[in-house]
Amino acid sequence: MPALDLLIHNTSEVLCLSGELGLAAEQALSSISAGAVGVANGRIAYLGPGSAVPRDAIVPSTQVIDARGGFVGPGFIDPHTHLVFAGERSTEFELRCRGATYLDIARAGGGIHSTVRATRAASEDELVELASRRLSALLAQGITTVEVKSGYGLSLDQEIKMLRVIRRLSAAQPVELIPTLLCAHAIPEELGRQRSRYVDLCLREIIPAVAEAKLATFCDAFVDESSFTAEEARRILCAGGEHGLIPRLHADQLSDLRSAELAAELRASSADHLEHVSAAGIEALKAANVSAVLAPTSTVFLRQERFAPGRRLLEAGVNIALATNVNPGSAMSENLALTLGLACLGNGLSAAEAYWAATRGGALALRRPDLGHLTVGGVADLVVWGCSSYRHLPYHLGINHARWVLKSGRAVVSAEPGPLCG
Repeated sequence: MPALDLLIHNTSEVLCLSGELGLAAEQALSSISAGAVGVANGRIAYLGPGSAVPRDAIVPSTQVIDARGGFVGPGFIDPHTHLVFAGERSTEFELRCRGATYLDIARAGGGIHSTVRATRAASEDELVELASRRLSALLAQGITTVEVKSGYGLSLDQEIKMLRVIRRLSAAQPVELIPTLLCAHAIPEELGRQRSRYVDLCLREIIPAVAEAKLATFCDAFVDESSFTAEEARRILCAGGEHGLIPRLHADQLSDLRSAELAAELRASSADHLEHVSAAGIEALKAANVSAVLAPTSTVFLRQERFAPGRRLLEAGVNIALATNVNPGSAMSENLALTLGLACLGNGLSAAEAYWAATRGGALALRRPDLGHLTVGGVADLVVWGCSSYRHLPYHLGINHARWVLKSGRAVVSAEPGPLCG
């Protein structure tokens, strides 16, 4: 074994997440009681009992982190965010609290269009600065990989501007960013009566330009009464696929529009939201091996009565992932700890299932099987938690217990130790 650059010891347990989808969640977490993790050259070099760490691998330069009885697991993965934007929509929040619906606000000229106006007016530098603060908040929660969408530009130049911002952010801070083209977020105001013209712009100009510049991994679309029809989304995602962009879909969030079935038809990486998914939609997702990305904070934020049926999805054998969906309109929160708690309370997940969904489930939804678990030789994206069990995270609702966050073996967050919780 090489000399260790870093050693984490004195843990309650290390969760490796090496189990396969379909196992009982507690088994899939693959716990090593009183385990230790050794890191060399950004990779995991030792993973096993703390009592069995080779003594000769610990050298004077080895950084030693005392977990103080906390547990250790892989970095969280946030597979659905809109964190690049300008402006804020607190007035809409107040209107919603008084009874206005998402569609009411959108039809009155608010909603996505409000953020589009502010984002278009902002410079790249301004957007980088604003998004950097949000990324820092996500990182402090133990999130080491984040999917980020465009979708507040809605023109060729503005969508490319947003994706350039994501690329700049990737190089400027430690969180790994996975970019998604979401030109099919809404019909721009200036083309509101010319839907087909904007769809053609997506097909003929935006998608080819983004693919040629290698600015995105995925192509996404929002199927909703206020946004795109299923047929429009099909055309856009098929065009993205022809240019090498993997399809994803905002599906069945506000009503059942058979979007889950569309995601299955297109063999999408994921169908996201799914508050109104039908039984047929769930079966289609399972048959096509499409992941379900749930965003329970949005369900609460929009004052919807119906959470996505996480329990039914799990029992059908669908991979579940959890996302903050941080955005200014339907989830103005970087708090993944809150997401975990709401996934248990609203979506019907157990603590183990929620933990899987925030780690390995997110990696599978993003088609990144190298992430979301711990294995010797694997990337050392790790969190040292200030509680002895993963069960404490959703139970202590909305409270962040991350003490140390490591990205590729380097400590990028270190909090005051404090007393151990749970």
